[in-house]
Amino acid sequence: MFYHDKQLQYKVRVDKPNPVFARMLQQAIGGIEGEIRVCLQYLFQAWGSRGPVKYRDMLLETGTEEIAHIEMLATAVALNLEGAPVSMKDEFAKDSVVGAVMGGMDARHILSAGMAAMATDANGVPFNGSWIVGTGNIAANMMANVHAESSGRVLATRLWEMTDDPGMKDFLAFLIARDTMHQNQWLAVIEELGGVNAAFPIPNSFPQSEEVQGFNYSFVSTNIAGDSQAMGRWSQGPSIDGKGEFKFVKAEPLGGEPMLGPPDPRGHAQTEEMMGNPMANPMNNTSGGISGIVDKVKDALD
Repeated sequence: MFYHDKQLQYKVRVDKPNPVFARMLQQAIGGIEGEIRVCLQYLFQAWGSRGPVKYRDMLLETGTEEIAHIEMLATAVALNLEGAPVSMKDEFAKDSVVGAVMGGMDARHILSAGMAAMATDANGVPFNGSWIVGTGNIAANMMANVHAESSGRVLATRLWEMTDDPGMKDFLAFLIARDTMHQNQWLAVIEELGGVNAAFPIPNSFPQSEEVQGFNYSFVSTNIAGDSQAMGRWSQGPSIDGKGEFKFVKAEPLGGEPMLGPPDPRGHAQTEEMMGNPMANPMNNTSGGISGIVDKVKDALD
């Protein structure tokens, strides 16, 4: 069960409403780096959590906090839209600057939401639930969460640079601070699980003896010229998980040329394809032309 407090988690103040910035803030709501994504990601991870209850509770509480962040951003969007022109014709005629502003705002803020936020990104694209990661593996989830908070913090810092509104800068600085905490929070779980030596490779429940040896710690260079500069910590020395040695190897074709069987006749490929020989020419066939080829195909499939 979820409860709501009418007060915001942190003060949202807009000193100079800016409908164009309202559109930019939409990315932090419904974009791939946005708060809807992390909110639902943490909640779905929690709802599917089967391990120690402390991880479930932590995810539930953080996911619920992210609802508060969506609420604050939606409030910021609405406040930035206050006083925005709703008649493009009249405002364009009066002021070219206003016309330029209108040209950068999202018309759906007027047409669809009545001067309010939407569950979309800065281009008006609806939030996509396929961005949510919930693997059922606590370590894999934590790595996905670090990425989500990292990309979200990058976005928030860019938004901070894009505005000169003191209220918006203060609000975004709060979100940036929470992103700092959450990045460290998820990494702390990895550390508690034993750090990279114990947690990696993910899942650590699969026996590495079953891996094809020689490939599990090799950086494979696909540079055919042989002058690759892709050498670094990942190409030599002990692996990060401490279970192997990195090495730099040149890619080799070890799998042979793939050979597929003839198409299933029920899929109705071309007759020439069903012969299984891409060089076959039905015009050179002397045993009945096309009908002869069809008979041969039927015989082969029988």
